[in-house]
Amino acid sequence: MGASARALSFLLLGLLLTSFPGALGANPGLVARITDNGLEYVAKEGLVALQRALHRITLPDFSRDFRIKRIGRGNYEFHSLDIRSCELLGSALTLLPGQGLSFSISDSFIWVQGKWKVRKSFLKLQGSFDVQVKGITILVNLLLGSEPSGRPTVTTSNCSSHIRDVEVDMSGDLGWLLNLFHDEIESKFRKILESKICEMIQKSVISDLQPYLQTLPVTAEIDRFASIDYSLTEAPRATAQMLDVMLKAEIFNHDHRSPAGFLAPAMRLPEEHSRMVYFAISDYVFNTASLTYHGAGFLNFSITDDVVPPTSNIRLTTKSFRPFAPRLARRYPNMNLELQGAVVSAPFLNFSPGNLSLAPEMEIEASVILPSSIREPVFRLGVVANVSATLIFNASKITGFLKPEKIQVELKESKVGAFNVELLEALLNLHIINNLYPKVNEKLAEGFPLPLLKHIQLYDPVLQIYKDFLFLGANIRYMRV
Repeated sequence: MGASARALSFLLLGLLLTSFPGALGANPGLVARITDNGLEYVAKEGLVALQRALHRITLPDFSRDFRIKRIGRGNYEFHSLDIRSCELLGSALTLLPGQGLSFSISDSFIWVQGKWKVRKSFLKLQGSFDVQVKGITILVNLLLGSEPSGRPTVTTSNCSSHIRDVEVDMSGDLGWLLNLFHDEIESKFRKILESKICEMIQKSVISDLQPYLQTLPVTAEIDRFASIDYSLTEAPRATAQMLDVMLKAEIFNHDHRSPAGFLAPAMRLPEEHSRMVYFAISDYVFNTASLTYHGAGFLNFSITDDVVPPTSNIRLTTKSFRPFAPRLARRYPNMNLELQGAVVSAPFLNFSPGNLSLAPEMEIEASVILPSSIREPVFRLGVVANVSATLIFNASKITGFLKPEKIQVELKESKVGAFNVELLEALLNLHIINNLYPKVNEKLAEGFPLPLLKHIQLYDPVLQIYKDFLFLGANIRYMRV
């Protein structure tokens, strides 16, 4: 990506990391917001990149025929124009309510060098010149929209540049002659530079910035069967206080996508301004993830005697059950048992101020493994687990882990009479803590990516938990390549 695109891409960074909570229609799953600190950073970075881009402007040659009393007719030409230095001193990024952004640069300077030549009859003379261009101001509006695919779009509007002062200094034998056309030459330089600046910006938006915006991950892969939908739910919005984009942020199965069956909650974002950007991630994101992985059977498990630790007080054999379930041992003597567990429904993550928790409900069916290897169900257990969750926010993704508490086991149904489930409860606690939770935490450690443009990193994160959503603040850094 060219430097000019990088300049303008920073103007759009706030757009791609923001969202508007009061829009019509379905609520977004992810809301992000850029603050004044973020806009200030974007403006400074854009200024640096735009300064490099201006060095690459190709200025056209220009010439003119002239006629001067006592000298006669002739022609002068200015060619090989080259921008030797450029210093952009002041920049500002402001919001255009209902439209997008306005980027302005003021009190700037350009130094141009080149060559001149004069022809009169058979006479040809030449020399060099310097042009000091002072008091440059640039103003361009960026109109923000979205494609049907959910990707952002940008077009320019009302680009203008103005030069306060142009000073031309000529050297050479006939420099004095060209000084006669001083005002005319300075006016020509002013018009050339003013038009070239806006031409460069407009071309860069089309050829560099818009393709760069396509790097926003409308669909970001999480693993081999799940992805997250980061499409824009509507065109970006700008108000007098903020620049916002709403993202769907729904996790779904690659192969069998179906509606979530519930809506994202409305989020009322707190007034925070210490970081450059803020993300509000609703419980909708995490609950669609739970729905997806539950539907894929990720939380199902099986326990047989060979996985029971040797130190356990109970084995998964009918003989081991004899003291508290004698009918089981008599009906199925010296046979092994298998426990098949499944979460009854997708467990939803509960957000409350300062706390994340969930309470998955499981059903466990115990079967006797007959000599023919057929499984014959003998009893069914209900299990409730209270779990606290911790989420971690790093430079590009959200990760987390679960902290289990003791489960509660209830005998739901039995074909071998009622019995005490305390020993089974201890066995299940051991298995779930040592096997099921590590499996889930390994998946949570992979996390899911945040919707960022290429080469953008987040740092200085801060995390707060509110009702129905996480509020994540961070500063932004563009990694130049």
